[in-house]
This record gives sequence, structure tokens and C-alpha cells, in this order.
Amino acid sequence: MTSTHPRFVVALTGGIAAGKSAVSRRFEALGIHVYDADIAAREVIAPGSAGLGEIVAHFGADVLDARGELDRAAMRQRVFGNDAERRALEAITHPRVRTWLREHVMADRGPYCLLAIPLFAENHDHYRWVDRVLVVDAPESVQLQRLMLRDGIDEALARRMIERQARREHRLSLAHDVIENQGDEATLDHAVAELHARYLSLAQARH
Repeated sequence: MTSTHPRFVVALTGGIAAGKSAVSRRFEALGIHVYDADIAAREVIAPGSAGLGEIVAHFGADVLDARGELDRAAMRQRVFGNDAERRALEAITHPRVRTWLREHVMADRGPYCLLAIPLFAENHDHYRWVDRVLVVDAPESVQLQRLMLRDGIDEALARRMIERQARREHRLSLAHDVIENQGDEATLDHAVAELHARYLSLAQARH
């Protein structure tokens, strides 16, 4: 991977309910900035943004709620099962999310930073500029339990949500580093502390 920016950048990803947020919080507690693609996705289509304007131009004003914000439930219904509409939405939002992330990396002044990108495996060709990939991994049985508990859903729906993502093997094939997250807090603390030391060393070596 070739870097074109001053910061050492780690892409953080993992399957749904694998524990990415728990890992992010630990890096943030160590003073490392984590730039989240989900936050970027909300900001680039905020009311008044060019992104939201383009969505309305393509899909119509009925995708807005009473406050003039994107009605996410209505949009999900609109694109669910309709690949052409889903791709049209992604063509509007994904490039803007990537630009948002790149701009935040360029402005970052820490020793290194993380990009939290849930769909990294599905879009990794667009992120060849990152220096390292960290995958948070959990067995599917653990993902299922967490999803059912977190979202209050049944096992069938939880399985469908997992199956819609990239295969676990594909994510792991992209990883430089893997955190096995079975849910033990002390083990997670130790894994993040070890990686933090490694990333500090790699970032220093660049300079």
C-alpha cells in the first residue's frame, strides 16, 4: 500500500457485532483519533449539503422527513432488493465519505490515526492508500448472540444481516492485524495496548 499523506493510517474493520466500537473506544482512550465512516455518511448528506441535494434530485423529495433530513427508513425501503437504486445511492454517498475520511486524515496531528470502516472488505480497492488493516474478528455464533441481544431481533434476521456482508474469510485475508474478540474485556485491553505500541513504532519508523 502506498501512502500519500503524512499520517500513519490504520483501517479498522470487522463483521457486524464483532466489537469494532469497543476497540475504537480503547484506541480513543489512548489519545488516538478514530474517524468513523458511519459518522461521515451522516455528515455528507446533512440538510443543505450537496450530497442530500443530489439524493433528492435522483430519488425525489419524498425521501425527506418533516425536518428536511433524509428519512433513512424510507430510503432503506426504496433501495432494499433494488440493486440499481442501491448503486445509485452508493454512487452519491461513497465518494463523499472517502473524501471526508481523507480530509480528516490530512488534518490529523496525532502519531497515527484509525479509520473505522465497516464495509472495508467490500470497498478495499478505494482504500489502498491506508498503511495497515486491523480486523476485529468474532465467531459467527458470537456475532449472532450479540446482534440478537443488541437489536432485539430473531436469529433468522440476524443471520441474514451477517450473510449480506463480506465473508469472514475475505475480511481476514486483507488483515495485517487481527483482534479476536470473544468478549473478554481484559483480553481486549491487552490486544489494543499491544497494537498501540506497534503502531507508534511503525509511525515513528516512517519519520
